[in-house]
Amino acid sequence: MATQVLPDVETRPEGTDTTGNDEPKMFHYVKKNKIAESAVLGNMVVALCGETFPVTRSPKPGSPVCPDCKKIYDTLRPGGDA
Repeated sequence: MATQVLPDVETRPEGTDTTGNDEPKMFHYVKKNKIAESAVLGNMVVALCGETFPVTRSPKPGSPVCPDCKKIYDTLRPGGDA
């Protein structure tokens, strides 16, 4: 499977996969400019790993991150020069 490099990617982890207590099991990396739009309008966002969901939570320090998103994020060049 080939990895597609996304241009101008500024990402921030966003939560999905909720647990029984309304806390996300893990957070995914999402394009930064889509986060506010999703939070306000309820639009779906697409994480680096391909998961699609609406933004509902913000990550806290130490929150678990999707391993697939992290792997893709770590391969991107800093500053969105991809």
